[in-house]
Amino acid sequence: MYSSMLDCFRKTYKAEGYFGMYRGSGVNILLITPEKAIKLAANDFFRHQLSPGPGKALPLEREMMAGAGAGFCQIVITTPMELLKIQMQDAGRVAAAAKAAGKTVPKISATSLTLELLKTKGILGLYRGTTATMLRDVSFSVVYFPLFARLNALGPRKSDGSGEAVFWCSFLSGCVAGSTAALFVNPFDVVKTRLQVINKAAGERTYSGVGDAITQTLKHEGVTAFFKGGACRMIVIAPLFGIAQTVYYLGVAEKLLGYSK
Repeated sequence: MYSSMLDCFRKTYKAEGYFGMYRGSGVNILLITPEKAIKLAANDFFRHQLSPGPGKALPLEREMMAGAGAGFCQIVITTPMELLKIQMQDAGRVAAAAKAAGKTVPKISATSLTLELLKTKGILGLYRGTTATMLRDVSFSVVYFPLFARLNALGPRKSDGSGEAVFWCSFLSGCVAGSTAALFVNPFDVVKTRLQVINKAAGERTYSGVGDAITQTLKHEGVTAFFKGGACRMIVIAPLFGIAQTVYYLGVAEKLLGYSK
């Protein structure tokens, strides 16, 4: 339906207007904060637990283990957030395909979708695609956190003697590490998205699981299909993690709560 990022933007704007570009933002606003809080705090917790001792650098394999633990912890929030967000973002495409086929699709909201899933599937209905989400988020964190730590360590330090990197160094490290990790795990994101789409347009393929999604995608679309949306994802993830990691390092929460950083 879309030949490129710009084509998708043009068609979405034409069909749904400016605010069509913000479908699913309510779910994101509500759940992105606890997701990032869990991810960043869990990584620090696991790094502390895996530390070889005071003054000793954390080996790469332990950094990766800490990142994997953080990615695993966050899926309790990420899976339902992604599931609901994808349905909201995909609603316009499904409606357009239905209209072309002479059918109509009723409008949905995150609340109505959540209630419907709880009613028909129970709480597990919100965790459709958990395996694929785990593959993406654990892999992302395994790449992101060690890369961020090493890039952040290369920059200049603050003059207050704390040993922490300056603001712009943490921001750029988050951007570079985030975009790199995002591209690396994009195949898992493609699989996760396809598994979590509930309302299929006429003629669209269905998948029984992660393995089936990978097999069918390879068979019908080739390897390049696993990198669809990669540029979009890098554009989003780079500033997201640059800002999140910088705010986390600045200790904004500690200052608001009156704690010593």
